[in-house]
Amino acid sequence: MLKAVFFDIDDTLYDTSGFARLARKAALNVMIDAGLPLSREEAYRLLREIIAEKGSNYDKHFNVLTERVLGEEKPLLIALGMITYHNVKFALLRPFPNTISTLIHLKGKGYRLGAISNGITIKQWEKLIRLGIHHFFDEVVTSEEVNSEKPDIEIFREALRRMGCRPERSVMVGNKFTEDILGAINAGMSAILVNSELSHDERDRIKREGLDVTVVQEIGEIREIL
Repeated sequence: MLKAVFFDIDDTLYDTSGFARLARKAALNVMIDAGLPLSREEAYRLLREIIAEKGSNYDKHFNVLTERVLGEEKPLLIALGMITYHNVKFALLRPFPNTISTLIHLKGKGYRLGAISNGITIKQWEKLIRLGIHHFFDEVVTSEEVNSEKPDIEIFREALRRMGCRPERSVMVGNKFTEDILGAINAGMSAILVNSELSHDERDRIKREGLDVTVVQEIGEIREIL
């Protein structure tokens, strides 16, 4: 019988990609209105390139943007971008429909709940708090504090250790096939893929290797499984 359910955070419990895109575009619009000499399309394309280069957890994307466009960092433009980004982000931050009811269901069934995330610890806790769901989780394990990123099995092993659970009695819920699903299976856990479509090769691998993976379209379907 399962004892613990672990969740990825971004794009599993809430729409990270959707709100981040809107917040970035709003920030760029304000920067352009204040003098950044780019079209909205040019600015968004360049910002995406910088994010891909530096990583989403880098905290100076707007600094790099102004330096590349203007030859130096522009504090006013950077501050306008950062403040607008955070204001819009937090205004839009909402869990997916059925996230809270699913967490309540699992707690009512006696499961222990954990989160395993590739990210900065304080930022991941901030997201859970602003989403109003931090109190559901017995443990939150991040790549920053463990120095191991999914799909490395070490981050999964550390999460299992903290929860006092054996891998065969634990399941991982996530939206990324390699990081969340294969990482968990390699650590001896079962897995549930949510908010994601499997490729033909991924489906073939699941069948060929007999991987213990369940695919659902949205998080509420987990209530029918667990």
